[in-house]
Amino acid sequence: MTSVLSLALPFFGLIALGFLCGKLMRYPEAGLQWMNFFIVYVALPALFFKLIAAAPFEQLGNWPYIVTTTLCTYVAFSLAFTVGIIATRGKLREATVQGVIGAYSNIGYMGPGLTIAALGQEAIVPTALIFVFDNILLFTLTPFLMALGSDQKLKIGETAWYVVKRVVTHPFNIATAVAVAAAYVKFVPPAPVDAMLSFLKNAAAPCALFTMGVTVALRPLRKVPYELPPVLFIKLVFHPVLVWVLLSWIGNFEREWVFTAILMASLPPALNVFVIANQYQVYVERASTAVLVGTMVSVVTVTWLLYAISHDTIPYDLFP
Repeated sequence: MTSVLSLALPFFGLIALGFLCGKLMRYPEAGLQWMNFFIVYVALPALFFKLIAAAPFEQLGNWPYIVTTTLCTYVAFSLAFTVGIIATRGKLREATVQGVIGAYSNIGYMGPGLTIAALGQEAIVPTALIFVFDNILLFTLTPFLMALGSDQKLKIGETAWYVVKRVVTHPFNIATAVAVAAAYVKFVPPAPVDAMLSFLKNAAAPCALFTMGVTVALRPLRKVPYELPPVLFIKLVFHPVLVWVLLSWIGNFEREWVFTAILMASLPPALNVFVIANQYQVYVERASTAVLVGTMVSVVTVTWLLYAISHDTIPYDLFP
């Protein structure tokens, strides 16, 4: 148990440290803008480039794995979206945010550091594949449904172009595409560039987790919406169990790949949930509450999962 706590506590500890600093030092939230820019546009792209470019190129085309994990994310989104439709009595835009809460794991800030720390270098490729295709799915569904639920007249062409731009120009996806090309040609950056990328890679997770804690601290928790428990159940329990069952049913996946997918699915709602809600000015305060409560609950659920994986108390294949 000591080894598991040593693995989990630094991640949640950095979030807690950021949260504490955010409560004690009431600096304006605008001060986080450059930090967020550094994380999203500089540090995390460097992390993904370093991870993927070093991976065997032939492993990047595991389509059964990609389709299965992406399908699980879509099912989780659909269920949480349905809960949202019922809870809001048909408000499409609010239900979309709830769908994102139920499906969008914290795969950017927590995912890579946690999966690689728990499962080693074999987790690099599956982590990257889940990250890329989950983002493509959710960055496609969200603007489309938001446009569909808008009071303004829907323009299909503009909406489609907006979706394509969001997917293609996202810095994580650009970094991943460049890294895949580098892996294909076996490109090795010059030593000074490689050293700088390593610095940025090592800064990504600590900065992201600390910033996440500060950001959540600056948004007060007033009350827990009644629809939040079932949505968080979908995110923290149903989603990883579905991944586990379907990957086991399809079979022929290595232990590290299956547990990477389960861990990624078990992570709390991403901070991007609040970013999306704030961008569309829909469900903003409740989105912040979902991130905070989901992160607090995941301290228990994710730590238990790490313990189970590290002690082999659960099989990676349910149907051997």
